[in-house]
Amino acid sequence: MSVPKDYPAPGPLGKTDPSRWRLASNDHGRHIWHYAREEDGNRYELVWGEDEERVREKEQSEEAQYWLGLQLPLKGHVKEPTTPFEAAKNGYEFYKRLQAGDGHWSGEYGGSSCARSSTGPMFLLPGIIIAMYVTKTPIPEEWKVEIARYLANLQRNGGEDDQGWGIHFEAKSSVFGTGLNYVVLRLLGVGPDEPMMQRARATLHALGAQRRPPSLSLDVDLLRLDQCTGGCAGIPSWGKFWLAILNVHSWRGLNPTPAELWLLPDFAPIHPWRWWIHTRNVYIPMGYLSGKGWQADVDETILSLREARPFLSELYTQPYASIDWPSLRNQISPADVYAPHSRVANACFAVLDVYDRFAPAWIRKKALQRAYKLVVMEDENTAYQTVGPVSKAMNMLCRWLEEGPDSDAFKQHVLKIRDFMWMSKDGMMMTGTNGSQLWDAAFIAQALSESSLASLPENVQSTRKLLEWLDDCQILHNPPHYASAYRHQTKGAWPFSTKEQGYTVSDCTAEGMKSVLLLQELPNAPQLVSYERFCLAVDVLLSLQNPSGGFASYELVRGSPLLELLNPAEVFGASSLPVELEGMPPEGTDECVSVANIMIEYPYVECTTACVTALSVFRRKYPSYRAEEIATASQKAISWIKSRQRADGSWYGSWGIVCLESLTLGVASTLGADRAEEQCFTYATMFSIESLALAGETYANSPNVRNACEFLLEKQMADGGWGESYKSCETEMYVHNVKSQVVNTAWAVITLLTAKYPDPEPIRRGCRLIMSRQAPDGSWPQESIEGGKSSSPRVLLESPRASRVNELALSVFNKNAAISYPNFKFSWTINALGQAWKKLPHEGW
Repeated sequence: MSVPKDYPAPGPLGKTDPSRWRLASNDHGRHIWHYAREEDGNRYELVWGEDEERVREKEQSEEAQYWLGLQLPLKGHVKEPTTPFEAAKNGYEFYKRLQAGDGHWSGEYGGSSCARSSTGPMFLLPGIIIAMYVTKTPIPEEWKVEIARYLANLQRNGGEDDQGWGIHFEAKSSVFGTGLNYVVLRLLGVGPDEPMMQRARATLHALGAQRRPPSLSLDVDLLRLDQCTGGCAGIPSWGKFWLAILNVHSWRGLNPTPAELWLLPDFAPIHPWRWWIHTRNVYIPMGYLSGKGWQADVDETILSLREARPFLSELYTQPYASIDWPSLRNQISPADVYAPHSRVANACFAVLDVYDRFAPAWIRKKALQRAYKLVVMEDENTAYQTVGPVSKAMNMLCRWLEEGPDSDAFKQHVLKIRDFMWMSKDGMMMTGTNGSQLWDAAFIAQALSESSLASLPENVQSTRKLLEWLDDCQILHNPPHYASAYRHQTKGAWPFSTKEQGYTVSDCTAEGMKSVLLLQELPNAPQLVSYERFCLAVDVLLSLQNPSGGFASYELVRGSPLLELLNPAEVFGASSLPVELEGMPPEGTDECVSVANIMIEYPYVECTTACVTALSVFRRKYPSYRAEEIATASQKAISWIKSRQRADGSWYGSWGIVCLESLTLGVASTLGADRAEEQCFTYATMFSIESLALAGETYANSPNVRNACEFLLEKQMADGGWGESYKSCETEMYVHNVKSQVVNTAWAVITLLTAKYPDPEPIRRGCRLIMSRQAPDGSWPQESIEGGKSSSPRVLLESPRASRVNELALSVFNKNAAISYPNFKFSWTINALGQAWKKLPHEGW
């Protein structure tokens, strides 16, 4: 192991020794980074004094070295590949070195810049750091050093108004990203006079002082874009919330988030149980905390952040005591507005403001009790992981406020913070969930099966370990608070990350089941997952199909699309604005007509195709179980998939992978309203073609398949590869990346192979591109982002007036985010190369 010469520089608090970091990854998929402070024989003093979890290995594992960006030594002579199969074999030979002891692969689900080409969200750290600070939870010194180094390494340098942080690494600086990350650095102990802080502060003040562009003219309420006073005065609602908790913003400067909605009868059309899972799970603790109106005790750092002085103004550019807080509720910097409020939402905020000031104490008390009970149930259902990092920080603060720092609940929350913290070569970040363990494991399992690498003697042990982990990861019980917490069934499901986190996800259940079925077909493979357990998984999948035929993500569609008119999102969400809802679908359908699609569940192409393919593989092995229902469900799903194909032959992806939970309600949704999505067109088209192929449709007999192939072939680049920018997610049009990428190329190759495209040459060219990018040790370097958060599929309004609004909204408010999935460069390249060798003639390579 050696530290590369180009290893990222120290931050404002210095740097730790990368050779002393250890990754514990053998506890049912949990990932916990430890730092060895002092060596005492073979034992290390670990952060937080975790005597029961000492790292037993004196040597740092290759798994940890890889993710820290350290150079792994070559193991023996690696033969230069001359065929796709040899390249796939070399790739897996390297990838095996990164396999955890329990059989899965760890990985960074989120935000390192890797080789300054992968990107990740820049808004997750503030919540947990603020929560730890205000609850006086000690932040390990190594964390402080490495979080500060991470933010320093990812600080932008794009000019006077772009030297802060954006929503993700490639996004331009925003008040949201710059203001919150500036606060994080100050809470970690970075002084305001540090050069990086001065640059960030200049950007914050410049962005906050921006006015609405004079050329912008929309006949809808675009918030108060023309009244920004500078600095964090124009921070979006989620930023206002965390600043209010820290006591550097007034609760009077936020739109109300009433917990009282939980007191409505369940049949009420606007009841929060009908909302999308991430929206409601952030709304619960937000309603509790804002209803309490709690704020941190003032200290020297908080006072400094508040005040505007002649020689040092930090968050604001005017004296704190002179700020007209109510006027800031809808004041958002133009650099941050992605989805303005509708008039309906603003009218509701006005009514709620009056109610908030005069709410009967007994009703407020009852509402807060109800909200807190739901917080407790979410904690207990997920072993204190919660559905994602934003609700994690908020729930932790709720438990501390209600039960105190010595309570078991709060201690469990503190312990599980580690599951979200990831150490990279750039420093320490917070991940989008507690990992993407099942998702990554499922795709490499399928790659091993499709490429036949699983059958090689040298891979039997690795494949067996992987199967054992997939077996262990299946959820075999419903959560303790199943009905009372409005949860969908989990018995039989596979999660996105770990069984402990415990959320049903349709495509993860599908990919998990499909992977186990394929691995258990191998010669001499143990039959670890029984027929009965497969049937449970099928029950889960069938329970998630909506009347239209499409499959949703976590649960069925529960609410009306009209709920989108209440969406308070500003930073994220779709760009279309709620002017006139033309073409509203018939009552009882689940079609999308929304403005930002974050308020309720929706069916998705990727979820639907994953479920169809998994059910097909299951039916091949077990043809009798619920045969008629599976056949009907598959037929409806395929019809729905075809209906979503675009005129150019493509499919637009909205999920791709399970979501990064986050910003909702006065906040926004997850990065752009839905889940991380794989440069939408190449990924979604691959999945859609797979489902059609299982129904017997190929290039020779299906217009849908032919159109999809022609779409992809038009996008093939001169070097033989494909490269799709994450900006496709923003524009909803295919946008070429600057250069081709191996992951996009792998998806395109798999699509053409699955479609049985008759000309092998475009496929060979794609494979040669993938092979040419492979390093001598068998690995592939990190390229551009594998995942972008897109808005969910939406119906843009089609009147002339609405078209003008949509065009302006896309050009002015288009903010989005991106997230890295670094394991994809192994699983999908190996899959594509292996399939190409199996399905194409061996001559001509």
